[in-house]
Amino acid sequence: MQASNPIDQDVASVLDVAAGFWRSQVLFTGVKLGLFTLLAQEPSTREEIVRRLNLDLAVTGDLLDALVAIGLLHRADGRYRNSAVVAACLDESKPTYVGGFLKFMSRALYPQWSSLTDLARTGEVQKNSDAFRDLYADAARIREFMSAMDCASMPVVLELTKRFPWADHHTFVDLGGARGNLAGHLVKAHDHLTGVCLDLPVLEPVFREHMHALSTGDRVTFRGADFLVDPLPEADVLIFGHVLHDWNEKTRVALLRRAFDAVKSGGAVVIYDEMIDDDRSGPAHNLLMSLNMRIVRAGAAEYTAAECRSWLSEAGFTDFSIEDLTATERLVVARKR
Repeated sequence: MQASNPIDQDVASVLDVAAGFWRSQVLFTGVKLGLFTLLAQEPSTREEIVRRLNLDLAVTGDLLDALVAIGLLHRADGRYRNSAVVAACLDESKPTYVGGFLKFMSRALYPQWSSLTDLARTGEVQKNSDAFRDLYADAARIREFMSAMDCASMPVVLELTKRFPWADHHTFVDLGGARGNLAGHLVKAHDHLTGVCLDLPVLEPVFREHMHALSTGDRVTFRGADFLVDPLPEADVLIFGHVLHDWNEKTRVALLRRAFDAVKSGGAVVIYDEMIDDDRSGPAHNLLMSLNMRIVRAGAAEYTAAECRSWLSEAGFTDFSIEDLTATERLVVARKR
């Protein structure tokens, strides 16, 4: 049903934005119920789905048809099946499954967005709103989250293996490298490279598991440390991927100064984040991500490439390059003479 006049269309567009959380909750519910994994096995009728997942018949009918209407499921002859995009990333049996990250969004991020009004009024993050505290206290959740994050970030990883002149360097450190997914793929793509994944000690077990799976444990080592205070390993290249947006400007500059001291002469620092246009006109996704960062962590936010360049210059780096890495990610490279 379409609005009949421009005013109705304007109202409808506003209400559509307002109801955006309906779509996200329908998606989250499908993930948490295991619906998409079930349908990956075979297309099923509503009654079959209700029986196998022990659900309510009437509510499930609306849920399934809503998922069809927003393009996540297809229905034919009374049977529901996954769309191509759902089949690719929401089937738990596949390595490309990102449902773990969606569960994290539903459990930790979605409730915190209700604090945005108070944040806008006070500038203060809600007390006890650390979205990662409970996550890092549960080994199973760590594995699920890391796997989902790795799948979601694979476009960045694949581009980064090609965009930077790795042939000119031999060693790197991935700061905040989680379980080492980027580091592992870098050494697999470039036989001459060796790397260090530096992150909190709690992540070392999942790092070792992942390096074993990638067969890269002999070329990537783990350094359990706090990069804010502990010494940074010396290397040709230091990587900050989705790191600077976690901190305020003062800490960002301090981190880059520490990186400058650790990078060898002739080396480089590589930074990627969902950076905002210099005139702050977009991208919309990145501006919303900046709000998300502010909600979950005091001092956190996205930033512009121009701001990043100024911090790098202040830290002592030169010879800057800035380019789009993916649809939402931007890559900044600077060198130490």
